[in-house]
Amino acid sequence: MGRTRPFPGAALLLLLAWASPGAAGGSAETLSPERSLVWGPGLHPDIVLPVRYFYIQAVTAGGRNFTHSPGKRAFRVVIKSLAKEFVRIHVPDPLDRNDGSFLVRYRMYGTGNQGLMIEVLHGDKHVAQSPYTLKGPVYHEYCDCPEEDPQAWQETLSCPDTEAQISKDFDPFPSIDLTRMLDEVPKRFADRGAIVHYTVLNNNIYRHSMGRYTDFKMFSDEMLQSLARKVRLPDFEFYINVGDWPVEHRKANDTPGPLPMISWCGSADSRDIILPTYDITHSTLETLRGVTNDLLSIQGHTGPSWSNKTEQGFFRGRDSREERLQLVHMSRKHPELLDAGITGYFFFRELEEELGKASLIGFFDFFNYKYQVNVDGTVAAYRFPYLMLGDSLVLKQDSPYYEHFYSGLKPWKHYVPFKRNLGDLLEKIQWAKDHDEEAKQIAKEGQTLARELLQPHRLYCYYYKLFENYAKRQTSKPEIRENMEHVPQPDDSSAMCQCHRKKRSKEEL
Repeated sequence: MGRTRPFPGAALLLLLAWASPGAAGGSAETLSPERSLVWGPGLHPDIVLPVRYFYIQAVTAGGRNFTHSPGKRAFRVVIKSLAKEFVRIHVPDPLDRNDGSFLVRYRMYGTGNQGLMIEVLHGDKHVAQSPYTLKGPVYHEYCDCPEEDPQAWQETLSCPDTEAQISKDFDPFPSIDLTRMLDEVPKRFADRGAIVHYTVLNNNIYRHSMGRYTDFKMFSDEMLQSLARKVRLPDFEFYINVGDWPVEHRKANDTPGPLPMISWCGSADSRDIILPTYDITHSTLETLRGVTNDLLSIQGHTGPSWSNKTEQGFFRGRDSREERLQLVHMSRKHPELLDAGITGYFFFRELEEELGKASLIGFFDFFNYKYQVNVDGTVAAYRFPYLMLGDSLVLKQDSPYYEHFYSGLKPWKHYVPFKRNLGDLLEKIQWAKDHDEEAKQIAKEGQTLARELLQPHRLYCYYYKLFENYAKRQTSKPEIRENMEHVPQPDDSSAMCQCHRKKRSKEEL
């Protein structure tokens, strides 16, 4: 297959959107289909994702970007297979992001062998360079057809050359001694009951679970399988902790030193290597298949405009940390600043009668409120990326815990920090009320960066980059160990496809 030039990143939209302040929404200028912009990974035939997506930016006839919605029905998208082959494709209406831009999603349930045609329409007029022809084959998510050249695959996705968190995580591990890992990991961590031992060999996945609490291996299985269908993975062997808490607390200069354990959440006093959380991984894989919250859908459900949001801090959640209970007390004393409630009791059941149980509220309705209060759960609150993708101001508790993308965020630029003991939370909410334009700007900056960092294709880039770094450091060859079982790719009718890439010969393997 011929290579196609990498697509422009979402940063292009952001530059264009900020380049034309004061544009459009309420002006006499009308939307120009010809001048409007369409781009993104979903227009590239070789970028295979569970749900493909691209962006539309509405532009006026005068060449200025709309900066708020030109109307939810401004654009219509039709996607169909070329030639006469039938391919089932789910194409929901474009998501209006209420800033002049739209997000288009589509999920393929079969491969377009001849290719796809994508029409983007405003009324009966084509938008930008529509119609777009994606020359086939255009593979669906469950087609096992990996790109044999990992560098070409990364270039096609426009993956970053480096990731700051990955570089930091591997600093203590210039080399990885598999023999030591095989000896020490079972002794130190098996009793935690949440460790899974994986080997990836010839792009096949094998694993052995160590303990009773490894059900969440389904998330690591799913992502490894999905990645292996898209690109040839390096041969490597590793241990992943599928529990909540990071596990390796030795320091780099300790004797013996730390082990390179992989986890979904990091902390200031641990040395675990951090993958994107199971939550955003699973939601990415299951987008448009029944999952309510995912990194794409949230962008079209961010509530009323800034000026029409309720000027209160807002929190709903389980009782997984004592500070969350404090929020309820604070809310009762200062209802003009904070609306907080506990929706489920597990850790502090004896306090349910005193504090009351709040009714469940749909996550999209959180964004009816101008200020979102993010407090840790057992570890980092996994709602944080979703809150960042909304258009409310996020107030974040100081925390030793972090996810894979936190290193790109800056307090007072992308969110407002408050003390771990909540001592200044009410003061920070009052500050936001008194400095509305500054608060709005921080909310926008945070949303803009989150849209860039949390794109689904960036998630795949991150996974591959981490595995690539891990494999390069291993000092011996990975093996399929005793008691490991094969984790096969799906082979039912939904996975059927013909792979047209050149397969490696046995000699090459």
